[in-house]
Amino acid sequence: MNTATKPAPVHVADDLSAADLRAALAAGWRDFLAHPLYGMFFGAIYAVTGSLVAYALLWRGEAGWLVPITAGFPLIAPFAAVGLYEVSRRREQGEPLSWGAVLGALRGRGDEQLLMMGGFVFVAFSFWVIIAHAIFAIFMAESGMGGESLEALLSPTGLTMLGVGTAVGAVLAWFFYTITVISLPMLVDRDIDFISAIIASVQAVKRNTGVMLGWAVIIATTLAVAMIPLFLGLLVVLPVLGHATWHLYRRAVS
Repeated sequence: MNTATKPAPVHVADDLSAADLRAALAAGWRDFLAHPLYGMFFGAIYAVTGSLVAYALLWRGEAGWLVPITAGFPLIAPFAAVGLYEVSRRREQGEPLSWGAVLGALRGRGDEQLLMMGGFVFVAFSFWVIIAHAIFAIFMAESGMGGESLEALLSPTGLTMLGVGTAVGAVLAWFFYTITVISLPMLVDRDIDFISAIIASVQAVKRNTGVMLGWAVIIATTLAVAMIPLFLGLLVVLPVLGHATWHLYRRAVS
């Protein structure tokens, strides 16, 4: 009689340290150097998309939207790194690498769990854009200022708006980081439903709040710096962070 295979139990560590972050970054750098083309490919997609969005906003005279859109980009970075998780997984397991296998990881393990998670990430990004639009309308509309230039953001009203938007964005970013930082690499690695993966991710962050907060700061800071020179820094920063996140996941979950 056939019986359904039960998923392996998930054990979430509660002893992560700063040394684990350093080890993850070092391992991520090694993965990138071992297979740079894969990393630069995914980094290029992210960089080109960002550049096109920035150009479109400038062309439409809506430069003020560069701030919320750029700030929201890290929300979708984890999903953009799914292919990188597969590169690290295959290198770790000694499995052959090919473009078909790496790109195929974007489809998940054939159970649509990763695709549903991707849809969730897209909704999260859209939700942030809606909230940013509402904040902009509240602070700027009555002042008679538009979003046609970045100069409006330097006014007292604009600076207040940026402060409120930053605070709201930080809360949303932390929430979405908490549910995706471990769940996405887990969905690449295991046959598990995305709800269980999210629960494991939340547990990892809850049990190691200081370390995981540090990792969030590293991700946000390095991505922000990498986006300054026409998003070109993402060609290296995104893949290194993606590979490193895989190794942090492997340390956090067994």
